[in-house]
Amino acid sequence: MLENYEKYRNLGYDLPKKNWAWNMYGAGLENIGREGKPESFSIPEPNDDQLLVRVDAVGLCFSDVKLIKQGGEHAKIYHRDLSKEPTRLGHEATFTVIKVGKYLWDQYQVGQRLAIQPDIYVNKRATAYGYTTPGGLIQYHLIGDEVLKADGGSYLIPVSDGFGYAEAAMTEPWACVEAAYTQRRRLTPIQGGFMWICGSPDDSIHYQFTAGLEKPSKIVLTGISAQVRDLVFASKNASAEVVERPELSPDAFGELGEDFTGGVGFDDIVLLQPKDSLTISLAAKLIAFRGTLNMASQQPVSGLVSLDAGRVHYHYTTYIGTNSHDISKAYGEARNRSELTPDGVLVVVGGAGPMGQMHVQRALELAPGPETVIVTDLNDNRLNALRVIGDPIAEKNHKKLLLVNTSQPGFDLVRYVRELTDGKMAEDVVVCVPNGNVMQEAALLLGKDGMLNFFAGVQNGTMIDVDVNNIFMNNMQITGTSGSTIDDQKMVIQKTTDKKLSPNLSVAAVGGLNAAVAGMDAMIKGTFTGKIIIYPQIQDLPLLSLNEFADQYPEIAKYMGPNNSWSRESEMALLDTLWKSV
Repeated sequence: MLENYEKYRNLGYDLPKKNWAWNMYGAGLENIGREGKPESFSIPEPNDDQLLVRVDAVGLCFSDVKLIKQGGEHAKIYHRDLSKEPTRLGHEATFTVIKVGKYLWDQYQVGQRLAIQPDIYVNKRATAYGYTTPGGLIQYHLIGDEVLKADGGSYLIPVSDGFGYAEAAMTEPWACVEAAYTQRRRLTPIQGGFMWICGSPDDSIHYQFTAGLEKPSKIVLTGISAQVRDLVFASKNASAEVVERPELSPDAFGELGEDFTGGVGFDDIVLLQPKDSLTISLAAKLIAFRGTLNMASQQPVSGLVSLDAGRVHYHYTTYIGTNSHDISKAYGEARNRSELTPDGVLVVVGGAGPMGQMHVQRALELAPGPETVIVTDLNDNRLNALRVIGDPIAEKNHKKLLLVNTSQPGFDLVRYVRELTDGKMAEDVVVCVPNGNVMQEAALLLGKDGMLNFFAGVQNGTMIDVDVNNIFMNNMQITGTSGSTIDDQKMVIQKTTDKKLSPNLSVAAVGGLNAAVAGMDAMIKGTFTGKIIIYPQIQDLPLLSLNEFADQYPEIAKYMGPNNSWSRESEMALLDTLWKSV
């Protein structure tokens, strides 16, 4: 039984003479491979400090679309001429070690199973696997210092033999989902940073700043009261420089930022009783990378504030606030959560796509987690496909899953949530659609203490208008994440091992290596509601949805899970039936 699979798993075969790969030579699908086909190369021998690995499974990711469209102009390619120095897609990958260079014998073994964390940095420069470094759409390739000796050490993660290959590849996208619910924002003033405190000289409030004011190395004060000035000098660290300026009009904020930060921005901004939305909007432009803007006020401002949604996602800019006289009350984990609210209402906007489905599945499996999960999409087919996966999980965990098509004539999502919650609105909203207008409207779905999570990334400079009164008056959170870390991926591996997570439920289609470009095209078109898995060691398997696969390969489909879901057993049967050793 499964003799061919055991030969595959245990490396009981001679390596082939040809090594097929989809190199990328420029923008567009037409520049992947040669004349629409993969190329063959020899299998290289590892140096003493390299590994030769077999690529077992690769997940296709929508984030690859930007690279497909931009080619050498992509930020992580650094204007490289891909026609001369190609890259290769496939950052969601899992490997088996084939050969080990002698300097690595104490760390890796032949036959060892590995996943990769692709968000690699070398000398603080992004050198991501599947972007800067060629990725996994190849049968065999070398891994060396570019992965093994990066800023975080080795970016390879051991995976137990009990894992399926698709499951191991899926740990990376699932890590991105898990990362969305871990704290990525900086929630206290930074040690040695630049702080700007902006107020009004006639402000009569007696403020406190019980923690954090001792951290900045430079503090710029504009228009503050005598009481705030005395507070700063009493609480700052002894070596901190304090610069005072008169009250500024908002149109002078930009010049202030240039003068004191060279355009980089302030690490921490504190606005005391801001007078209007324009003041906040223009101050927000001066937030540094991973910076915070703290609004301390008891009075709401009129109008909406313009915030950069792209920077929330990519730069982790943090908007916090308090209606307390203690400015420091806005900071810290206690007031700024990142996990979903137990027994609350979650809205996943655009949640029927591949990554959105993962958020929904996570919420339904989370204990304690939301009691009600509302999923919006514009496509009934995608919603129906999600229902097949989601309803059994919701029923098992005694939760309510509501799927709504927001393209219905006259449908008003805000009204729908208001009526469903008796006016309380949602505790959590996750946006999986990279669209500024959608993000802006999603903020209207939140109630008191609500969290707005921008999982989808939009270009920096994408401005949205938000009622920030909810931040300092009602403790609204605005957060976002980009990518994941090794620790996030290890968490997913552990959750899968503990049977708290089922990554295979996210698989919607499978194909062999020759189907990789067809898979990219399908991903761009949104053909499948879930993830596409490519098995590089099987060349001729066409791209098939799992239902199509079940029809065409019934002898393998009998090992699939309920509703033709992918499983470790069906993957084993796939390799046993279709993999060839030569």
